[in-house]
Amino acid sequence: MAITGILKPDDNCWRVECAERASFLIDGADYFHALREALKKAHSSILIVGWDINSQFKLEREPVSDGLPVEFGKFLISLVERNKQLHIHVLDWDFDVIYAADREWLPQYKLDWTSHPRLHFYMDDHHPVGACHHQKIVVVDDRVAFAGGLDVTLGRWDTPEHQPDDLRRCDIDNVVPQPYHDVQMAVSGEVAVALGDLARQRWHKATEERLDPPENGSDIDPWPEDLVADVENVMVGISRTYPAYNDQPEVREVERIILDSIRAAEKMIYIENQYFTSQKVINVLIERLQENNGPEIVLVLPEHTDGWLSQLSMDVLRERSLKQLQQADQQQRLRTYYPDRPGLGKSCINVHSKVIIIDNELARVGSSNLNNRSMGIDTECDLIMEARGEAAVLTAIGDFRNRLLAEHLNVAVAEMAQALAQEKSLIAAIESLLGSGWTLKPLQLNVSKELDAIVPDALIADPEQPFNSDKIARQLVNDEEQSPARRTLIALLSLLVIVLFLAATWRWTPVGEWLNISEIFSSAGELRGTWLAPVIVAMIYIVGGLVVFPVTVMIVATGLTFGAFYGFAYALLGAELSAIVTYMIGQYLGHDMVRNLSQRWVGRISRRLAQQGLFAVITLRIIPVAPFSVINLVAGASHIRLRDFALGTLLGMLPGTLALTVFSDQVMSAIQAPDVTQFFVLLVLAGAIVIGLWALSRWLLRRQKKHQSKPRRERA
Repeated sequence: MAITGILKPDDNCWRVECAERASFLIDGADYFHALREALKKAHSSILIVGWDINSQFKLEREPVSDGLPVEFGKFLISLVERNKQLHIHVLDWDFDVIYAADREWLPQYKLDWTSHPRLHFYMDDHHPVGACHHQKIVVVDDRVAFAGGLDVTLGRWDTPEHQPDDLRRCDIDNVVPQPYHDVQMAVSGEVAVALGDLARQRWHKATEERLDPPENGSDIDPWPEDLVADVENVMVGISRTYPAYNDQPEVREVERIILDSIRAAEKMIYIENQYFTSQKVINVLIERLQENNGPEIVLVLPEHTDGWLSQLSMDVLRERSLKQLQQADQQQRLRTYYPDRPGLGKSCINVHSKVIIIDNELARVGSSNLNNRSMGIDTECDLIMEARGEAAVLTAIGDFRNRLLAEHLNVAVAEMAQALAQEKSLIAAIESLLGSGWTLKPLQLNVSKELDAIVPDALIADPEQPFNSDKIARQLVNDEEQSPARRTLIALLSLLVIVLFLAATWRWTPVGEWLNISEIFSSAGELRGTWLAPVIVAMIYIVGGLVVFPVTVMIVATGLTFGAFYGFAYALLGAELSAIVTYMIGQYLGHDMVRNLSQRWVGRISRRLAQQGLFAVITLRIIPVAPFSVINLVAGASHIRLRDFALGTLLGMLPGTLALTVFSDQVMSAIQAPDVTQFFVLLVLAGAIVIGLWALSRWLLRRQKKHQSKPRRERA
C-alpha cells in the first residue's frame, strides 16, 4: 500500500480530518462507560443519531458515585437540568412495524423524551420505502465524537468475557440477552467537528430545522479522563452511504472504500461483520484469492444471526457467499470462524461489529454491514484510520487487531502478538492458539438444500437499491405487463411451496411433538360461523392493510384457521374492507399527499384507473404489480369511483382468495391426517392454482391490449 494512502475525499470518503486522539472501544461496557463520562462534561451541545435509541437503557451496570441516573433518558434530563446552556438533540429512526416488538413503544410520547424543552427528540423518516437510518453517532460539543456499530439501546451492553449467564446484561426484565460483541471509535479534534456537521445535516434532512455549530465557550475537555488514546494526531476518513431520495443524491462511499481497501491489501485482510452477503465484496475477495501471492483472508462472523427471520434469509445468503469463496480458495488462504465459549447452549455470541483491518495499514470501524443494504439503501457512517507509513499508527492498528483476536481466542494480547511474530502468518498464528473451550471455531455450512431452494435471491431478501415506485408505475401503465405477471405467479408458487414445507415439517420432524397443530387450529376454528369471527378477521385485515402486511399471507392464515368455506368468506370480506379503508385514506390524503409516496406516477395511474375503471381494478387484483395497500391508496387519490373500486376489488380478489383458502384447507387436512396421498393432492392442487391464475392473467393481458389498441374515442 502506498504511503499516500487510499482515502480520497469526494470518492471513497466524504472528508479526511485529523483526530487529535483516537481509541478503539471493544464491546459495550467500555463504550457506554466512556460515553457517559463524555456526556457529563458537555457544555452546550450533544447530538445523538441512531438506528435505535432507548430511554430505559442503563449505561452503567455497576454502582455509580456521581449521583446521576444510569437510565439513558433520565440521565440526559439530569444533564440539561443542571446545565442551562446545554441542548440535546436525539434523532431516532422511525422504524418499520416489523421491529415494533423489540422497540420502545411510542418513544416520541415518552416522558423521558418530552419533559424538558432543551431535550429535543425526533423520529427520522427521511428515507425511501424499505430503507432505514443506520448511522450510530454521538457528538459532544464538536470536540469528542463516537461512531461505530453500537446503538444506545437494549441488548448492547456486554464485556469482552461474554459470559453466558451474566445478569448484568439484563435490561428491563430478568431475561439475560445473548452475548454481544461490537466496536465503537472515540475521536477528538477536527474529525469530531466533521461528525458534528454530518449529524446536523441529518437533523436538517429529517426535521427541516438547521442547527448552528456549538460555540467553544468552555475549557473543559469532554474526552473521558480514564480513556487512554490508542494513537494521537492520526488522519481519519469518514465514509457514508445515502440512498437517492427526494433532493438527496445517492452516496456510495462506504462501498468504494471497502472495495479499494481490499484491493490494496498485501499480506492480510481481517473482517468482522454481522452479515456477509454483498456480491460486490464477495467478487473482489474472490479476485484476491485467485492471485498467486494474494493476502490471507480471515472472517469472524456470528455462528448464526439473531432472530428466525434473519436466519431464514441472511444466513442462507451468507452461506451462498461463503461457498463462492471456498470454491475460489485453491491456495488455502481463507478461514471463516465464529467465536464460541462453553455454556451458550443454542445461543451464540452475536458478532455485531463492522470491522475491516488491512495489514497494519488501515482500520475501518463503522455502522455498515457487508450486505447490499449497507452499500446503497440505508444511511451509514464509517470511520477509517490509515497509517500512511507512520509507525505509531501502524502499531495502533496492529494492536487493535490483536486485541480483537485475543478476546475471541481467550488469550493475552501479548500472546497473540507473539504468535503472529513467530508464524509470520495470520492464519497460522490463529490456528496455533485455537483451544477446546472459549475459542474461535470454523464456521460450518449447514443450510439444507430444501431451505436454500425456497429462499429468494439477494436482490429480494437483501436489495441494493431502494423501492422504486416509478418502476412499479411503469409496470402498471405499460402495455407489456407479462414480466410483472410472471413475477407474481413465481411469488405465489414460492408461498405455496413454503406452506407445503411447513406442513411436511410438522408431519415428519420433532416440531409436530412440540406443537399440537390440530388443537391450535381447532381452538381458533371454534369461532367459525359465529358473528364474532368475521368482525375479528375484518379488523385484522384492516390493521394489516394499514401496516402494508402482505394480504396473501393473511388469506392463507385465514384458510388454515377457518377452513375452505368460512375461510373464503372471511378472507374476501376482510380484504374488501381493508381495501375500502385504505382507499378512503388515500382519498382523504388527496392527490398531492399520495404523490409524495408515489412521486410522478400517481397521475398516470389515476388516468388509467379512470379510463378503464372496473376492469383496471380487476386486473390489478389478479396481477398485483404493486403492494395491495399501495394500490388502494393511489386509487383513493385518483379519479376512480368508490363503486368501481369496491366491485373491481371483490371480483378481482375472488379467484385468488378461493384458490388459496381451498389450498390452505387441504394443507390443514394433510397435517391432521397425513399420508403420501394427501401431499400428492396438495402438489397437484398447487400446480392447478398456478396454471389457472397464469391462464387468467394471460387472458386479462390480451383483453387489456385489445382495449388499449382501440382509438381513444372508442374506448371512451
